[in-house]
Amino acid sequence: MSLFKARDWWSTIIGEKEEFDQGCLCVADVDNSGSRQDKVIVGSYNGYLRIFNPRPVKPGDEVQPEDLLLEVQLREPILQVEVGKFVSGTEGLHLAVLHCRKLCVYAVSGTQGNVEHGNQYQIKLMYEHNLQRTACNMTYGPFGGVKGRDLICIQSMDGMLMLFEQESYAFGRFLPGFLLPGPLAYSSRTDSFITVSSCQQVESYKYQVLAFATDADERQDTEQQKLSSGKRLVVDWVLNIGEQALDICVVSFNQGASSVFVLGERNFFCLKDNGQIRFMKKLDYSPSCFIPYCSVKEGTVNTLIANHSKMLNVYQDVTLKWATQLPCIPVSVKVANFQDLKGVIVTLSDDGHLQCSYLGTDPSLFQAPKVDSREINYEEMNAEMKELQKIIREATKTQDVLPESEQQRDVTVTAEVSPDLDEESQAIDSEVKAGAVPSVTVKITIQSKVTAQKPSLAVCVQAPLAVTCDQFVFDDLEPDSSETVVLSVFLKENCSPSELEGTCMVSYNTPTGIPRVAQCNFSLPLKLICFPAQPSKAANHKLTIDTNKPPISFVTIFPDFVDASEGDQANALGFEFLTGSKTTLLASKTSQRYRIQSDQLEDLWLVTKELVHRLEVHFKRQNCKDFACTFSGSIPLQEYFELIDRHFELRVNAEKFQELLSERAVQFRAIERRLLTRFKDKTPAPLQHLDTLLEGTFREVIALADAAEENQANMFQAFAKLKSATHLVIMLISLWQKLTTDQVAILEATFLPLAEDTQELGWEETVDAAVSYLLRTCLSKSSKEQALTLSSQLSMPKDTSRLKKNITLFCDRLAKGGRLLLSMDLATQQAAVTPGGCATIPESDLEERTIIPGSTAMFSSNGQITKQKSKP
Repeated sequence: MSLFKARDWWSTIIGEKEEFDQGCLCVADVDNSGSRQDKVIVGSYNGYLRIFNPRPVKPGDEVQPEDLLLEVQLREPILQVEVGKFVSGTEGLHLAVLHCRKLCVYAVSGTQGNVEHGNQYQIKLMYEHNLQRTACNMTYGPFGGVKGRDLICIQSMDGMLMLFEQESYAFGRFLPGFLLPGPLAYSSRTDSFITVSSCQQVESYKYQVLAFATDADERQDTEQQKLSSGKRLVVDWVLNIGEQALDICVVSFNQGASSVFVLGERNFFCLKDNGQIRFMKKLDYSPSCFIPYCSVKEGTVNTLIANHSKMLNVYQDVTLKWATQLPCIPVSVKVANFQDLKGVIVTLSDDGHLQCSYLGTDPSLFQAPKVDSREINYEEMNAEMKELQKIIREATKTQDVLPESEQQRDVTVTAEVSPDLDEESQAIDSEVKAGAVPSVTVKITIQSKVTAQKPSLAVCVQAPLAVTCDQFVFDDLEPDSSETVVLSVFLKENCSPSELEGTCMVSYNTPTGIPRVAQCNFSLPLKLICFPAQPSKAANHKLTIDTNKPPISFVTIFPDFVDASEGDQANALGFEFLTGSKTTLLASKTSQRYRIQSDQLEDLWLVTKELVHRLEVHFKRQNCKDFACTFSGSIPLQEYFELIDRHFELRVNAEKFQELLSERAVQFRAIERRLLTRFKDKTPAPLQHLDTLLEGTFREVIALADAAEENQANMFQAFAKLKSATHLVIMLISLWQKLTTDQVAILEATFLPLAEDTQELGWEETVDAAVSYLLRTCLSKSSKEQALTLSSQLSMPKDTSRLKKNITLFCDRLAKGGRLLLSMDLATQQAAVTPGGCATIPESDLEERTIIPGSTAMFSSNGQITKQKSKP
């Protein structure tokens, strides 16, 4: 613990997980307040620009909100910030911000408020320069001896010095023998630029030599420069320091002489104007940053040098005068004047710790405790040690900690769905147009083995299903007690759901205050949303499911839909949904196939899912372990794409309605202001039909709102249909390719990422990004595709053509042997696929897979693409 610490005068933590470096800190009176009080300007690699005005009420007080004058996000990384006279026609100070490919100059101004925290600060862009090369750092000064203004010089990553005369670009010159950029500084006394090259030598270049040298239209080597017209760029003086430099600073505190300070990796140099060494200091630590400042002793210069041991050393020339401890490792250090306190040390770390401190000492309040002089009983200590080791061994022997905790839950919740529908329907405010909307009872039981504080139950079902009550709050549950609630589920919206499942979730607190959650799922019966009907022979959409077992009579697997009096001859079954659509299920008498057909593609999903589930349950009861369902038909992508287009069209309409509503609302408010102005006037002028215009605008707003509401309802139904069709496509692909449970989970995460569709984040762009990721990784055909980067920003696309192409390509690569295997490299994936590997797909295939209006793209089990012309 060091006695000499940097006394914290003001400090704060900037941002969250932001990065900062040497050029990100600057102190100056950037708002030209005239009070000679510096402000702290900080820029980050995350693109945030902040301006602080440190002013603690008392030493040690927390940062006040009004200390942050300005915070803006410039969207591009900030490499360096500087303050100078960068705008022509004025000698006021302006802020220069250097980005990777841009230089921006801002004017910072403040508006005085009525109260202290009412001051408002803002920045105004005066001009900007788009850079042709990637910037590294910059310096500024009165180049060429100009008075009353500062020019800017930017060093690029490829060694070009770009000079700007405020609003205009002057010229650019390449540094000879350049390899890597180094620190850059300007000496106004000698009118030259000083840098450290990759040859580990300090080089100085006169501004006039740069101005008259060969133009840097293209980079040239030394021999070409000798033969070309114009003067060759030559160095003024060179000093070999034998190490890389961290920073360069040129100071001149009197009219007599100026010094060039260079901070190396192991040494600290002070040079004269002509490059001769004035003095040097060998450092026994690794420095991180430095800054020279004026000394009170004539002829000497004080220097602050920070190191990676969190120490700040104060040197007077080569003599160490003070050493103080810092709370973090600074990457930049400055000296500023705040209020009546001059010489405040401002430090900034790479993780955003900004501190204003001064030098002082803290007395040590630590007192060593008294030593207990009693004798140690080693036998008791050995016995205690053996007992503790025994407890540790017993604890490490238990390998099934998690399974036991799962079996011995403190609170368990179970849901029991009634096998029969309610005799008296509990449907409330249902929008279904059917005569009677049925409901089913769900009994939920909560059992507690410990004291459960503030338990609450939430029951969730997916719209368009609804429950009579979805929130329950109980009193504290005692150990070995239970609570039971009964509710009913029914179809509320006039569309079929995509899932017949619900979730029960109980949240509670343990006696120690730890929050816990217990949950369970329940399945709803199919007869909740449909009832038996007469089978139909004709249908627009047909699917055939193959099995490896003889067909089972519908009386056996669908006893709740087939009358037992029909016997085993029932091979056709009809379902009529509450929304009015019908689906027919047929069983082949001669083959092991089942056919599902309907006029709507989305209506096939629930019946197909129920059929496969009941077949699996039936054969599982028969102890048949080799039962399997397969699909060898064509994936109905064209019909699926029609549902995607319908949903996307409604999303586009929703955006149009929103824009029109915004325009009409602005017009409505403008008319209201005009009317209020006239009504407040003591001598009101004629209304000039403003009231008529107001009434017409009001009617337009109401009509647009009604249309937007209707479009929202249609979009909800379209999304429900799209989810049902997506579930169906996932099942068909899994049966077609015989995917495992993990691979089906990947498919569901890819095509069903959203529970609800919003205008900000829609289904189309989310699925397109997920499918594109799979095509770039496990389904890629070459390493070149894997190297492609995906966009990190999701936005609503202009159309669905890209999405449909990607889905078509996705199915095609699955047909040609691709497998959904994440977290694998290309070589492992190719070894894991079927013999022959994933066939290379030529680029021309992408054009052939373009969906042509009037045709249907289908995929068969052998992976070939066929096109069928639609009948007129």
